[in-house]
Amino acid sequence: MENSQVIEASVPLVDVTRPHPARMYDYLLGGKNHFAADREAAGQVLASFPGARTAARENRAFMSRAVRFLAAEAGIRQFLDIGIGLPAAGSVHEIAQAAAPSARVVYADNDPLVLAHARALLTSSEEGRIAFLRADLRNPESILASPLLRDVLDLRQPVALMLVGILHFIPDDARPAEIIATLVGALPSGSYLVATHGTMEHSPGCLGGLDHAFSSAGIAGRVRDSGEFARMAFTGLKLVPPGVVVASEWRPATLGPRPTPAEVSLYGGVARKP
Repeated sequence: MENSQVIEASVPLVDVTRPHPARMYDYLLGGKNHFAADREAAGQVLASFPGARTAARENRAFMSRAVRFLAAEAGIRQFLDIGIGLPAAGSVHEIAQAAAPSARVVYADNDPLVLAHARALLTSSEEGRIAFLRADLRNPESILASPLLRDVLDLRQPVALMLVGILHFIPDDARPAEIIATLVGALPSGSYLVATHGTMEHSPGCLGGLDHAFSSAGIAGRVRDSGEFARMAFTGLKLVPPGVVVASEWRPATLGPRPTPAEVSLYGGVARKP
């Protein structure tokens, strides 16, 4: 039985001439769902920041560990994942439902290609439920007001809000702290926020080239240091140890060697709403 749901809406044509962060991320992870414009833009990013592939892999690995912690240790059974990117093995619902088959997940993204792939690929366990919402993080009120979200998730019970690999695409003038506060404010006590954020704090020499690569691709955003990220995302929340750290250092699965902070250039954190 497949308990997946997708909002059926008219899907605009994908503009293959303009790069999109979700497709660039797919390329960096070694996926197949990208176009020449995405590969060209990702190539410019790699030229400025050679660790971009490492950062993408560590972002994904951090997400996996965080979801496993929430489902297996913290008892969370509901997840809202915004800015999911293209579906791939090891998605949030797969990890959560492996630990708790009754887990429910709502995915939200604004890319039409993601919507098309989600409709075809996202399937739930029989006990759980998943849904896909075409929405934009920059309009949190529309996400919270969605009848589909309210049908799948019970906002009276704790929810894990996932903002993984998306916040550095929200520039200051879009007021990311207010967006996060709106979403977290709608969730009950005992909910969690999982977030990552790109930084050049460990690779300051790459900043100018990276800014140029993204601006040339028409992609907005801003990298931030650990203090900015912590204040923006986790103010008023209780951070789960070890706090805000380089993503590869958040509860690593093994004791073996890990990439350097400069190679990762990505912070991650998990925090509980009191």
